[in-house]
Amino acid sequence: MIELTHFQVLSGLLFAIGLYGVLARRNAILVLMSIELMLNAVNINLIGYSIFMNASESHRALGHVLIIFVITIAAAELALAIAIILRLYRNKSSINTDDINIMRW
Repeated sequence: MIELTHFQVLSGLLFAIGLYGVLARRNAILVLMSIELMLNAVNINLIGYSIFMNASESHRALGHVLIIFVITIAAAELALAIAIILRLYRNKSSINTDDINIMRW
């Protein structure tokens, strides 16, 4: 039987992999994919809590609605980040995060 701890362990592992990807990668696309992995880890954790919460059906649905909002915000963040990365590639011909110094003085 799947318990809440299984969801938490899976979520923790995915979040740790995403955090490693953000800290270790130099490519902006891979960093963006790692951030999305971290958001999906949070979604798995929220799903686990909403399933195992001892509440009425209306309160359980609240967790699902919150997840839909997180997915929507993640999609908007992804579209904006891809647009920024494409603009940086056109200006610098590189998406390496070490080469991006536009905002420096």
